Amino acid sequence: MSKLILTNEVSGLGSAGDVVEVKDGYARNFLVPNGLAVVWSRGGEKQVTQIRDARDARAIASEEIAMEIKSKLEGTILRITAKAGANGRLFGAVKTSDIADAVKALGFGEVDKRKIEFASSIRTTGDYEASVRLNSDLVAQVKLQVVAAK
Repeated sequence: MSKLILTNEVSGLGSAGDVVEVKDGYARNFLVPNGLAVVWSRGGEKQVTQIRDARDARAIASEEIAMEIKSKLEGTILRITAKAGANGRLFGAVKTSDIADAVKALGFGEVDKRKIEFASSIRTTGDYEASVRLNSDLVAQVKLQVVAAK
């Protein structure tokens, strides 16, 4: 088992600044090479503090604002236009950055694209759902409507 400090949020493992223990192969082959984590050391506590401070600065300021954004997001259907063929198949896929841009365009504030998840890739027009993590314990379920661009 390897002890690591996460430098980015890893779904199912933890968020930036967390100290975690994972299997050696997962650490050596995925987390460290992709820059998602660094090896823990005694001097790493200073680094953990810096990462947590940066994460807190990026987090949504207060719980009230996060709850307000959640209620707005869950009460709205985000409409995303994308280039598509005649049968509704998209030229490419809908990305998390497209969803973040749609949220910003509606005036709900900025959402970190790394905090948006959906079950499977969106490659056709239709209705979908995504989850947006607003802070460590608040997740908004967002309805998406993907339509073909004219």
